[in-house]
Amino acid sequence: MKSILIIRLSAIGDVVFTSPFVRALRSKYPDARITWLCEPAIKSLLDAEPVINQVITWPKQEWLGYLKKAQFFRLFRAWRKLRADLRALDADMAIDLQGLFKSGVWAWLSGAEQRIGLGSREGSQYFMTRVITKGGDSRLISSEYRYIAEQMGLPVEQNGLHLSIDDQSHQQAEKLIAAGNLKKDIAVVLPFTTRPQKHWFDASWQALVSDLQREGFDVVMLGGPGDKFNADSLSNNLPGLVNLVGETSLLTAAAIISRASIVIGVDTGLTHMGHALQRPTISLFGSTCPYLYPDNPYGKVLYHKLWCSPCRRRPICGDAFSCMQLITVPEVMATVKELCTRSA
Repeated sequence: MKSILIIRLSAIGDVVFTSPFVRALRSKYPDARITWLCEPAIKSLLDAEPVINQVITWPKQEWLGYLKKAQFFRLFRAWRKLRADLRALDADMAIDLQGLFKSGVWAWLSGAEQRIGLGSREGSQYFMTRVITKGGDSRLISSEYRYIAEQMGLPVEQNGLHLSIDDQSHQQAEKLIAAGNLKKDIAVVLPFTTRPQKHWFDASWQALVSDLQREGFDVVMLGGPGDKFNADSLSNNLPGLVNLVGETSLLTAAAIISRASIVIGVDTGLTHMGHALQRPTISLFGSTCPYLYPDNPYGKVLYHKLWCSPCRRRPICGDAFSCMQLITVPEVMATVKELCTRSA
């Protein structure tokens, strides 16, 4: 294999989960040129990964803007350029780790002779030369990516979850920590994600932050630009909370997490980074099916399964989110003490 194309267009958490697969791929093909196709939001994560040679982006939102404005010629030119960029790779193999129509099309358009799809659906299976059904132990973090590696005969490490952070991001994190006058014991809270049924409750976060501060932690809240309004509202009644939501790059947020004494978050990419970085990390799960083994000796998942769990994108509780209500502040604080003692 001289050239390999990986396609996983989004999202942050899944890119973190793919790390055992990517490193196993590099181990088997040490001289291959590995290129990744993704959406712009996750490019920085992949740019920092030394086993990847090149990152190509598909600016989906920009293309949707062309479509909305009926700028069909500009859309066609952009499509033709991206197809040409993929063809120029002369890929021997394209691996679609997303398994959707939108990712399968790009695997096919790349012209790769071998096209391998993970759990391909939405018609993407017809673009593949081989489809590998999702498998593995779903209780283990990144299990489906480890499984495809095994099915492809790649040497998967037992503890393969990994995240690379560049020096510039570490330096920026140090500046923010100094500016916030943060001491040694930093607690990072991550309240925000893409769907309301995965959220914990504002009152619970406020009580937790107050308890953490009483235990001597300096508390930092992280999140993306789209979370800024909710973060400002949440932090108004929490003096001393350092609110950096929307103020950091993705990798700077990761660098801050790498310095944390404890990380607490919902089912979101930044929380999964805590496990990848081997920090004491508590994941709060409700509507989504959790990994129970986070591949992190200092990590733990809090999840109280109900008869309706996991509801994923179709909650039937009338926005009560009963599964998240079962996670209490005392339970989280007891887990904080357990993990901090274990990692001391």
